[in-house]
Amino acid sequence: MSEFLSRLRAIVETYLAHEAESDEWLPVLTWQIDQQHALDSRDTYPGHVTTSAILLSPDGTETLLIDHKTLKRWLQPGGHYEPAETFWLSARREAEEETGLSAPPLHPWHGKADRPFLIDSHAVPGKASRGERPHLHHDLQFLFVADPASPLVAQLEEVSAVRWHEVATLEEVTPRGLKRLKRLGLAK
Repeated sequence: MSEFLSRLRAIVETYLAHEAESDEWLPVLTWQIDQQHALDSRDTYPGHVTTSAILLSPDGTETLLIDHKTLKRWLQPGGHYEPAETFWLSARREAEEETGLSAPPLHPWHGKADRPFLIDSHAVPGKASRGERPHLHHDLQFLFVADPASPLVAQLEEVSAVRWHEVATLEEVTPRGLKRLKRLGLAK
């Protein structure tokens, strides 16, 4: 098993044992790990790994979202996994690239560990211009803290805009994430 898959397996097993709710069991992701699929490649089907950043204001009342050009909706910053020492660093790099933020800190909830706040396997339509068919993104989501007064710069190749929203907007983006944030008292 590759080093990447070994790290991913450990993270997924820990998540399922300690963080996941009773209706979260990630069957396709765990099957793909068992089958030793190259989940770090965007060419792997039926799915592959992505990382994303849920960016919160220090008081937990706002979240920073990007207007995704292809999907034409507001989402948390993120993208296909790119090699990094930890999965959270991959998520932070996506946040930096898409929003212009500089090194937003990992939220204290993570305890400085490479511990996803949420793992969300979801269907995406693919992109015909890239020859992509519909597939799954196994998204490892991490929490970061950012100052709403920080300057923002949208990455115009993939992002139409970047803007702070009320944290309740996460209901449309990552409903399970918002529910978990509220249950843990991290969002207001």
